[in-house]
Amino acid sequence: MKTVSNFLNRFTSLTTLAALAVLMVLITVMNPNFLTTNNLLNLLLQVTANGFIAFGMTFVILTGGIDLSVGAILALSSALSAGMIGAGMPLPLAVLVCVVIGAGLGAINGFFIAYGKMAPFIVTLATQMIYRGLTLVFTNGNPVTKGMDGFFLAYIGQGYLFGIPFPVILMIIAFVILYILLHKTAFGKSVYALGGNEKAAYIAGVQSNRVKVTIYTISGLMSAIAGLVITSRLSSATPQAGSGYEMFAIAAVVLGGTSLMGGKGRMSGTIIGALIIGVLNNGLNIIGVSTFWQQVVEGAVIIVAVLVDVIRNKRSLQS
Repeated sequence: MKTVSNFLNRFTSLTTLAALAVLMVLITVMNPNFLTTNNLLNLLLQVTANGFIAFGMTFVILTGGIDLSVGAILALSSALSAGMIGAGMPLPLAVLVCVVIGAGLGAINGFFIAYGKMAPFIVTLATQMIYRGLTLVFTNGNPVTKGMDGFFLAYIGQGYLFGIPFPVILMIIAFVILYILLHKTAFGKSVYALGGNEKAAYIAGVQSNRVKVTIYTISGLMSAIAGLVITSRLSSATPQAGSGYEMFAIAAVVLGGTSLMGGKGRMSGTIIGALIIGVLNNGLNIIGVSTFWQQVVEGAVIIVAVLVDVIRNKRSLQS
């Protein structure tokens, strides 16, 4: 069974990779400027925020959960850290505090889901509203710009290293770390076990509550890093930052082959899924499709991704 499962995972990843290649070829035929170095680097830069969030979301969905609060965590952690920078806190310390805040907000989600035995959808929908509301209270609905002109902060989102945008390098580092954590450690096996069959995982000795808190903490941490990148690129922390990012992250994860039912999926699929979303957005822009129609296309892609996941799960159960 494990061999069959591995084959299906690899087949899904190859199919997703082929879909990405076909999409890139189609866009290039319509506009050859798509394959220019500058545009590809810009595309990768655009993918980073969604990529960070999707990496964290992969852990959550693998356990059969969902995190609708990632965009609100992004906004609140960014606004609080920007406020601390404006108040004179050293930039490196503010960056560290921002990441800790994001992880803490994610841990709160995990605590209610694990120990309160509450549905992830309800918990994260509620905390989404709470975190977004707190962001509006803290910022009074206005962007935070004071102290956002420091070189260190600007470099996080706008710097280049060896000709590659620094956020892209950060995303690759995060991917490698989380890939090892998910696919090469006992914790990663616990995540898969929890998503496959929670009762069986509990009987096998998996500390399910601890694993749940940890995965939502990772999700919050990744959201905070995405927030730092966006704040750096915009040189301000806006209260509406991250709106709708949860849908793009979920779409990237599902497009990458991770099952919404949990227990199946890989980090490599998620990064391909994030690239598909990025190529789609970038391609629609350069071939001149209006932003209104872009939303229609992106929504259709999410429906197709979920439909494919449903069909795949149905076939898996039948086999």
